[in-house]
Amino acid sequence: MAFSAQDVKTLREMTGCGMMDCKKALTETDGDMDKAVEFLREKGLATAAKKAGRIASEGIVKSYIDGKVGVLVEVNSETDFVAKNDEFLDFVANVAKTVAANNPADVEALKALPMVGGEGTVGDELTAKIAKIGENMNIRRFERIETTGVVVDYIHAAGKIGVLVEADSEDNDATRECLRNVAMQVAALNPKYLSSADIPDDYKEHEKNILIAQLQNDPKNANKPANIIEKMIEGRLAKEFKEVCLLEQEYVKAENKESVAKYVASVGNITLKQFARFETGEGLEKKEDNFADEVASMVK
Repeated sequence: MAFSAQDVKTLREMTGCGMMDCKKALTETDGDMDKAVEFLREKGLATAAKKAGRIASEGIVKSYIDGKVGVLVEVNSETDFVAKNDEFLDFVANVAKTVAANNPADVEALKALPMVGGEGTVGDELTAKIAKIGENMNIRRFERIETTGVVVDYIHAAGKIGVLVEADSEDNDATRECLRNVAMQVAALNPKYLSSADIPDDYKEHEKNILIAQLQNDPKNANKPANIIEKMIEGRLAKEFKEVCLLEQEYVKAENKESVAKYVASVGNITLKQFARFETGEGLEKKEDNFADEVASMVK
């Protein structure tokens, strides 16, 4: 019995398996959808669909530098144990290489690409790894920086935090040491912006409104003149923006409390362009283990 591309798509949606696996299953079963599902189950591939709803908030951030291209990628797993598995780590490394080589628009576009070092697409390889390793896994995000200057990476705590930093500069040892120090600063203090000039107006307005409300609700300040309130707000905003802007932060390794901007300038003709910072699982719902509930579920 013949089958169509729509049949392959339907089988993929039913099972969560890769496109090539679904095509093979339909070929082996003469296009019989039910038999194709059984075929995938027998091969241990359809189990991936059952795992898709599980919370994957552990995992790793991996970096990859290829000349003038730098990549950060976050791939999540259900447990920290799997995140240390060599097969999982190899998969993440190949995902990063695929991003570097192809510059996909987003994660869905990435999944459709042939995997560097693999036999199928990134999506197919992901599905196969879920079935083999036995946990849900998810390619959450990536960042790719291609530069005419220098890009360096820094990985903290074996993949808990990853950072890329790009600068316009000559590519030499002094520059790379400087940028690595800046990357460590980004990892430690988590700035939101490169400089205060990059802060969006809506963010500034939002923070200003919060400070106004705080002062209005503080009996010590509520009745102060408007010009005094305005100066207080300006002072507090300046302090806050200094904390969230990389170039204006106090450089953590400095003994004289100089800013990151002054530290970079002291090294040479280096202009920081951008940075990216990923922290594994940030913003994701965490799985809460309850041993009593787990035991109860096992004896039902």
